[in-house]
Amino acid sequence: MNKVRVGIIGAGRIGKIHADNLIRHPQAEVVAISDLFANPSLESWAHQRGILNVTRDSGEILSRNDIDAVYICSSTDSHVELIKIAAGQGKHIFCEKPLSMDIEQTQEAIAAVNRAGVQLQVGFNRRFDHNFKRVREHVQTGAIGDTHVIKITSRDPGPPPASYIEVSGGIFMDMMIHDFDMARFLTGSEVEEVYAQGSVLIDPVFAAYGDVDTSVVTLRFANGALGVIDCSRKAVYGYDQRVEVFGSKGSASAANDFPSTAALCTEEGVISDKPLHFFLERYQAAYVEETQRFIHCLLNGEPVPVNGLDGWQAERIARAAKLSLQEGRPVKLPPIGSG
Repeated sequence: MNKVRVGIIGAGRIGKIHADNLIRHPQAEVVAISDLFANPSLESWAHQRGILNVTRDSGEILSRNDIDAVYICSSTDSHVELIKIAAGQGKHIFCEKPLSMDIEQTQEAIAAVNRAGVQLQVGFNRRFDHNFKRVREHVQTGAIGDTHVIKITSRDPGPPPASYIEVSGGIFMDMMIHDFDMARFLTGSEVEEVYAQGSVLIDPVFAAYGDVDTSVVTLRFANGALGVIDCSRKAVYGYDQRVEVFGSKGSASAANDFPSTAALCTEEGVISDKPLHFFLERYQAAYVEETQRFIHCLLNGEPVPVNGLDGWQAERIARAAKLSLQEGRPVKLPPIGSG
């Protein structure tokens, strides 16, 4: 294989991002794209990019012999079935997070992938961010010694609409799942215990759907380290994404990205840019790198950097966090292999 031929299922915001990144890759070709709501506007968008096959039927994508891999960017409730079908057709899979809202179903999807001998990469794009990768390198090389504490701040610039909140799976599965994966990625250790607290401080619509909009989660890792994640659906100053790993020899941290580092200093004060507004701007380069790694691994027969088990682990933590919030107590994760 000297080129990966790709089909994309789901042409919303994230599907289009992946399509554009694939089109720019010299060893990838987007053969077809499907979306339940495909219309002339989508066809026009696709044709402008040389994607001539547009359909509403994902089955057409999955059954094509001229497609090597699929990007699953559709709604979460469709992921497991699409993964199973794609695996059965011998196609490699890139799937957006979470793989499902139910870790048992996620296990079924992973089992189907393993039986078929295909690759499955999960869309935890933050692993490919240049800042976070550098922090991880410092941890891996022992520059900060033994890890003692990890702190993650994750705050969106504004809450999603009610229609999204209703089907999102809640703050832990929808939003903080990225942070749970980042905690594992940066520490190199598995989470053993979760304690979550949450409040509705931004919009009562979250309470109407049994969710919270503000949460603090503490983690205990297998290596003895402790973690703290603070999460908010609304930071009025922009997209706030910061991490720090503190250890026996020092600490490594990553601050926000800004449109510029210029600052105006006057008698009245110091003024600088707000952080980049949202994930499309903040992680633009990470999305590119994510696709480059996926294509590279398929072409060279290497394991993908973020696999189904990584997705499953993050979902386990999210489920434990939800249970912890509901019952007001720390929740221990079952040992690996027991669910």
